[in-house]
Amino acid sequence: MSDKAYNVLFICTGNSARSILAESIMNHLGKGQFQAFSAGSFPKDTVNPFTLEALRLHGYASTNLRSKSWDEFATPTAPAMDFIFTVCDKAAGEACPAWPGQPITAHWGFTDPSQVEGDDAVKRQAFNKTLMEITNRIRIFLSLPLEKIDRMSLQHELRKLGEQ
Repeated sequence: MSDKAYNVLFICTGNSARSILAESIMNHLGKGQFQAFSAGSFPKDTVNPFTLEALRLHGYASTNLRSKSWDEFATPTAPAMDFIFTVCDKAAGEACPAWPGQPITAHWGFTDPSQVEGDDAVKRQAFNKTLMEITNRIRIFLSLPLEKIDRMSLQHELRKLGEQ
């Protein structure tokens, strides 16, 4: 892999579960090669406590994570994104801000674990399942030879990855 560090933004409507999971997982697995962020079109006030619990259980950072608006990343002073992934179907259908630069975008939909009903054990299981699915998708992404793939092919591969 090249010496370039890539910025990645994960978007979900509420920015309290899936996008937060993806941010923490990418920051951990990306090992400094990737700087991940997350945001929402209509962010919640807090991060879902089951999100933080699942991250801690699997050894990912869970501190300093917060629910935030995607508007923070659509300003001229925001970090320029190389990749933007929507991780929920609702966010994928929304009109997104104009992102500075020309990031490669793809939709990687995951089931919303915060919508699962049941006792805490059932909810924990849903969050752990989603965490594992996101981890697998990010691992595949990280295995791509980014510096050797042209932009159009990479866009195609990332969108195809989201269909899996």
